[in-house]
Amino acid sequence: MSATMVVRDLAAGHGERVLFSGLDLVVSPGEVIGLVGANGAGKSTLLRLLAGIDQPEHGSTQLSPPAATVGHLPQEPERRPGETVGQFLARRTGVAQAQRDLDAATQGLVEQEPGADDAYSVALERWLSLGGADLEERTAAIGLTVSLEQPMTSLSGGQAARAGLASLLLSRYDLFLLDEPTNDLDLDGLERLEGFVKGLRAGAVLVSHDREFLARTVTRVLELDLAQQQIRLYGGGYQAYLDEREVARRHAREQFEEYADTRAQLEARARTQRAWMEKGVKNARRKATDNDKIGRNLRVETTEKQAAKARQTEKMIERLETVEEPRKEWELRMEIAAAPRSGAVTATLRGAVVRRGSFTLGPVDLEIGWAERVAITGANGSGKTTLLGALLGRTPLDEGHASLGPGVVVGEVDQARRLFEGEEALLDAFAPHVPDLPPAEARTLLAKFGLKAAHVLRPASTLSPGERTRAALALLQARGVNLLVLDEPTNHLDLPAIEQLESALSSYPGTLLLVTHDRRMLDAVRVDRRLRVDQGTVSENH
Repeated sequence: MSATMVVRDLAAGHGERVLFSGLDLVVSPGEVIGLVGANGAGKSTLLRLLAGIDQPEHGSTQLSPPAATVGHLPQEPERRPGETVGQFLARRTGVAQAQRDLDAATQGLVEQEPGADDAYSVALERWLSLGGADLEERTAAIGLTVSLEQPMTSLSGGQAARAGLASLLLSRYDLFLLDEPTNDLDLDGLERLEGFVKGLRAGAVLVSHDREFLARTVTRVLELDLAQQQIRLYGGGYQAYLDEREVARRHAREQFEEYADTRAQLEARARTQRAWMEKGVKNARRKATDNDKIGRNLRVETTEKQAAKARQTEKMIERLETVEEPRKEWELRMEIAAAPRSGAVTATLRGAVVRRGSFTLGPVDLEIGWAERVAITGANGSGKTTLLGALLGRTPLDEGHASLGPGVVVGEVDQARRLFEGEEALLDAFAPHVPDLPPAEARTLLAKFGLKAAHVLRPASTLSPGERTRAALALLQARGVNLLVLDEPTNHLDLPAIEQLESALSSYPGTLLLVTHDRRMLDAVRVDRRLRVDQGTVSENH
């Protein structure tokens, strides 16, 4: 079934803070709309409104046909205690709820309830359309590397991302709402996701900060511009959006500057004319007692002309169509503070082996030299995060030896953003890591990363993933590090912040270990070495 969604005059906000208003949108079958905007602009909020999970402050969404199914796949696959991989897949594809509805309708038939025939027919149709009849067979064919009986809570970040991707590939919704589906996916997963999205006959609205993914998949772009309080829909793909946005911003700035110049010139002219008029009045009064009647009349006439000119100029100012100054966007200006250099060797592994259940990393022999810039790539579950843990001495080795060089100061943005996930306020979670930084300076620094007064007193766990990532980056700027470890740093970051991070990395002088599947970041950041991790084996990728 093909579905169309019509959105009219939608508005949303947090308390008195308006996120967006007056949003109109039509999502047609086969269309892929990329939703872009800064962290906190309301992208996830909009998807929840479209999914019917939350209610808008104003406006409406209409689905045609009304019985069409909408799949909302949120940012972080929710790992429910006790839920197996198989149960997770059934829940995310909508089959689990459809099965419960079908069971209830079947019971209604047995008990001969009024309207049971129609209810059963509707429930069966939905169960079939969502793919309930052959979900197990399709799951077996998708190539998941984890058991369907395995608890979701036992999966690594990469494995959970694979399960999330599988749940998407198995879904048969009539409309897809995808919030950050690219997070944590390896290159193979990204290619499969791209193929799935491009092959959809259903419409889709998606949020992603993977620029290459957006460039390859979206047909239109909806921008939520929080700074200007504007919503803009751009036709064409992602690159066309970037080009059009740049032209639009330049025109807006030029129009304002033209208006400001014209107004300034008219106001200066009006001031001059008023000054001449006032001078003429004074002269007329001073010479009012002389007997030169012709001269007196000429002075009065000249003064009246200046007054008329001044009034005419003031009317021209009033008739000018006001052009508001484009609000300057908040922009992250990021630097990574560098600690004094460490020894010549930053980190070493000798015959290092880590065993986790059936998975083994190693044996690994690896030496990272001072100021080396190393990119680490590999499939999900291949052992990249385990390798980082071994290098940093955080993951115990079953065999071999690991050591950090003298004077090494580690700064890390880990995949799970674990530093900021507790119940204490963000400011309190931040403070222990920078004990010499006064609270007022910590607040100022966090504000530079877009974390204002409303954020710093909230429990860290209530922050969005993007906000937690910003806090981790702020910590790097506060501490001073000489071994920088970034594990999927672009996950959840908005596009301007990713570009700022790339810029900061270009001038960072210390040692860098970078794990990322962001193809544009891999092209943009200079590295000296590339390591590939494949099923627990580490090799140089030349």
